[in-house]
Amino acid sequence: MVLKVILEGEIIEEYLEDKPFPSCLMFKIIEGEPLHVVVSFDEERKKASIITAYKPSLNKFEPDFKARRK
Repeated sequence: MVLKVILEGEIIEEYLEDKPFPSCLMFKIIEGEPLHVVVSFDEERKKASIITAYKPSLNKFEPDFKARRK
């Protein structure tokens, strides 16, 4: 499921200042369930690293699971 988010999902937040490589928060609904994956990218080596994957909570995200609650 995580790979499906990376290959087919959408980037909903970018963390360009992350070190050692920029990262992003990706989102996709899979089998009716929302899934977030944080991935960092090493452009030079053309490698991606999965940082974390989780089911987003409505306590922290709006019902679309894309926007953070304020």
